Amino acid sequence: MRPEHLKHLRCPSTYAPLDLKIEEMVDGRVRTGRLYSKADGAITEYPIIEFIPRFVSSENYATNFGFEWNLHARTQYDHVSGHTMTEDRFFEFTGWPRNLEGEVILEAGSGSGRFTEQMLGTGATVISFDFSDAVDANYKSNGEHPNLLLVQGDAYHMPFNRAAFDRILCFGVLQHTPDPEKTFLSLVPALKPGGHLATDIYLKSIKFWLLNTRYLVRPFTRNMDPERLYRWCKAYIDFMWPLVRLLRRIPFGQAIIWRLLIADYSGKMPNASDQTLREWAYLDTFDMLSPRFDAPQTPSTFRRWHQKAGLEDIVIRLGSNGVAGTARRPLSKAP
Repeated sequence: MRPEHLKHLRCPSTYAPLDLKIEEMVDGRVRTGRLYSKADGAITEYPIIEFIPRFVSSENYATNFGFEWNLHARTQYDHVSGHTMTEDRFFEFTGWPRNLEGEVILEAGSGSGRFTEQMLGTGATVISFDFSDAVDANYKSNGEHPNLLLVQGDAYHMPFNRAAFDRILCFGVLQHTPDPEKTFLSLVPALKPGGHLATDIYLKSIKFWLLNTRYLVRPFTRNMDPERLYRWCKAYIDFMWPLVRLLRRIPFGQAIIWRLLIADYSGKMPNASDQTLREWAYLDTFDMLSPRFDAPQTPSTFRRWHQKAGLEDIVIRLGSNGVAGTARRPLSKAP
């Protein structure tokens, strides 16, 4: 972190301001140090390790995500894949302008940082956090950017100012938390009055839930050691890859491939190399089978959450990752 970003942080348990003790600086960034608050006569401390303030332990229900994003730190970045899937998804399903200079955006769940990169490209200041040590992968790609503060933290106890953000993004996260509705509602108090929220969640439907074979297999895989599961996924995909190439040529071949538990993006990246498609398959097949939690929702339920939060200008539609929602916090009242 940079010392000037201290103003964005608060103690997650008391919301008291934090003080900074610097132990090592590198190029204007705090590599190691301590954040501490004094509230009710007690001192609470949080470490800064490898440039990142750590408000939670890395040993938690999201360990699999830390593993996969550090292993595939740049697989999904547009300039690596040679496609614009991340850019297209970000701007299409947020509806945000490409110039956000002067604004402060909160990213709830950074993963490897592919959306962090897109937000930084708008000129905004980006405060990004993740529950897992995926923040380390994000830091390797984006950490030196002067407008970025990366934090390892918990959506239920966010270490940030309330009513402080012009915009909040939460893509690919809600369904993988213990209580997706609670997670969604936890985001809204961090928005400024008039601020914009963009989120998505997996779709709950007959096709994408009841007939989705991953939900039959996941009870047996979600508690597996991540390294062991990844080796299994990789070996399975390598064995099945010749069949995948054949199935792509027939009608409904894509549907068959995905029900065989192989994530195939050849339809969305038609000019991608075979190696790129296989790398995405390794990553997303593991991503399908490893999460501790996976709770898709219907569009009507997702809309109800927005209404319960007191949001306005609500738009709910099907998106590339399931159901996407945008909304605005009212100017006149708190949620």
